[in-house]
Amino acid sequence: MFHYDAPAGLLKDRIILVTGAGEGIGRAAAWQYAAHGATVVLLGRTLEKLESLYDEIENAGYPQPAIVPMNLDSATEHDYIELSNQLFDEFGRLDGVLHNAGLLGMRTPLETYDPITWEQVMRVNVHAPFLMTQSLLPLLQRSEDASIIFTSSGVGRKGRAYWGAYAVSKFATEGMMQVLADELENTPNIRVNAINPGATRTQMRAYAYPAEPPESNPTPAEIMPLYLYLMGADSRQINGQSLDAQGDESA
Repeated sequence: MFHYDAPAGLLKDRIILVTGAGEGIGRAAAWQYAAHGATVVLLGRTLEKLESLYDEIENAGYPQPAIVPMNLDSATEHDYIELSNQLFDEFGRLDGVLHNAGLLGMRTPLETYDPITWEQVMRVNVHAPFLMTQSLLPLLQRSEDASIIFTSSGVGRKGRAYWGAYAVSKFATEGMMQVLADELENTPNIRVNAINPGATRTQMRAYAYPAEPPESNPTPAEIMPLYLYLMGADSRQINGQSLDAQGDESA
């Protein structure tokens, strides 16, 4: 699956929502989903970035995407309910969700960790995926073959010093994925898994490791095989798994 060769029509006629679609891994995933036939709902904080990706997808001749500007740090339960209502009115169902958006927070000891930043990281990395998934489940249940993908991390499986709220939030993400997957075990049309992207050439990685040469890591586009595999029908029997996009357990 780490070298999965996705067929061109893998996601034809599917409706897939991607959070954090404006840049990095989210942008690469949204592009690949569109390139393989999906109508992609681009959700992110910065409208200009979403519009730029929208234009690129449309100019490439892929299915016309949709744009949902949303700041997960300030979004409320009402906002997620409205999102579900909008998607229902527009599409009637949802075939996939990639929870990609996230905040790194501070790299500092827990002893000195800023409580405000802690709450912000938890809001974006844990509470937002929970509330969004809860509101979108009725739409996913209307799909014949739906996939929910959470974003994990190596530091969400084994804690490391100074990773603070980010590591704790990823432990919570792993747990949320496992609980939801177990609850939906007898719902064969919905599967729930998590991806650890590993060290990837993104702004978050550069911030976490400022001395690391960016070219030493793969680009987001290079780690897409697993993202395609888990979103397509070939992964129908995979549920409750936390997988590494690069075949290892790097952070």
